[in-house]
Amino acid sequence: RFQIQRGKTDPTSYKSLGDCFRTIFHREGLLGFYKGIFPPILAETPKRAVKFFTFEQYKKLLGYASLPPGLAFTIAGLGSGLTEAVVVNPFEVVKVTLQANRNAFTEQPSSFVQAQQIIKTSGLGFQGLNKGLTATLGRHGVFNMVYFGFYFNVKNILPVNKDPTLEFLRKFGIGLVSGTIASIINIPFDVAKSRIQGPQPVPGEIKYRTCFRTMATVYKEEG
Repeated sequence: RFQIQRGKTDPTSYKSLGDCFRTIFHREGLLGFYKGIFPPILAETPKRAVKFFTFEQYKKLLGYASLPPGLAFTIAGLGSGLTEAVVVNPFEVVKVTLQANRNAFTEQPSSFVQAQQIIKTSGLGFQGLNKGLTATLGRHGVFNMVYFGFYFNVKNILPVNKDPTLEFLRKFGIGLVSGTIASIINIPFDVAKSRIQGPQPVPGEIKYRTCFRTMATVYKEEG
């Protein structure tokens, strides 16, 4: 819920992560923390399958281009992220819409009803179930590009440990650093996605429309 990064001037924004938890618990109860959980559960299996399957396929295709391994991993990661984004974006739209609903958990529509409402009012296009697709492409494309590129390049540089425990820690550490760096780099796209897919500051007025225009607006108004 805190990930729906509203602007500081938005009266419904949370002051901090702690304020977010306290406000949700007092207003919506414990189940308020689990709004929009069903779309990610539905998306998780195809999302992971697409991510790793397409990464391997792009990596094989790039093998014919005689690229350096590090560059091939990075480009394959970008391709897998872009493909993954197309699959996951409709689920993200439904999830964000449900999470932005501040009614009690029992009063809000189900995921399927919410999806039907979005399709009925806005259709399947860029104003409906695929709203914010460009920002989602940026979010997943940049994340996977950095993650896979950094992970495989560093993993090949650092020597393998014969000790199973040290080898586990080596891979775990590389994965942790890879994910952290990728998250830091891709977060502007995530903010843009949340602003576009979430409720607009003024009802009936669309302030956040496209990915890079939204980034420019956030930078201009909030730094």
